[in-house]
Amino acid sequence: MRLRVLTFYAITVCTIMHGLPQTAWAQPALLPDGRTVLPPPPAAGSLAQEADRQAFENTRALSGSPRWQLAHDDADLTPQHIIRDFSCAAGFALIPDRLPALLHLLNSLAEPLEQRVTEEKNFWHRARPFVGTTQDICTPDARAKLTNSFAYPSGHTTWGWMTASILASALPDRASQIMQRGRVFGESRIVCGVHWKSDVQAGYINGSTMFAALQAQPWFTEQMAAVRHELENLQAHPSAPDATTCAIERKAATNTY
Repeated sequence: MRLRVLTFYAITVCTIMHGLPQTAWAQPALLPDGRTVLPPPPAAGSLAQEADRQAFENTRALSGSPRWQLAHDDADLTPQHIIRDFSCAAGFALIPDRLPALLHLLNSLAEPLEQRVTEEKNFWHRARPFVGTTQDICTPDARAKLTNSFAYPSGHTTWGWMTASILASALPDRASQIMQRGRVFGESRIVCGVHWKSDVQAGYINGSTMFAALQAQPWFTEQMAAVRHELENLQAHPSAPDATTCAIERKAATNTY
């Protein structure tokens, strides 16, 4: 998982945050422990593990396809990139430079989310599906690093689902499309070959549980008010998202893995 890169953007965001509530910087994000919430990963020889294996094998045929490229693009967790990833779902271009509150919120969540997911992964020690094979993955440059990290639950999926939940809460008229994109974002990890199907399913649960736990935390509700305001302003004067990208995402949403 590459959530550490998010911290490099915090300094940039700080310079444009003077008009936003400052209590968020002093308040830690309290996130639930997935080691209690999540089921254990499938056992060797189980039907669930066989379904995981088949999903991995079947998606290797997508190498070089537009869906493969989408999975590669979805591997980038920098805040500017992940915000843009939801433009088609939002129905208008999400321009990071015009969404400082959203950037600030994502940066505030990055470190506690990574810490929590790392604890969960280290607890279960599940190897990634490509480990011990020569099968392609969509991020070959990260192969060595990913080989030495664990799979369950998917941190990318947890992060993507939480981001989708934030955006859906702020743009309820587009909630269905945004959460669909959050699902596709998680499925990109299956297509990429770096997570089992059940890792991704656990990531959806993880992200939902974390988002639910944030709702009563005052710093989070303050930040969400600012996020809603700036998204509404951007939606009032929209730019169209890239049509080709939107077509690829729509097609991806019809697939089953």
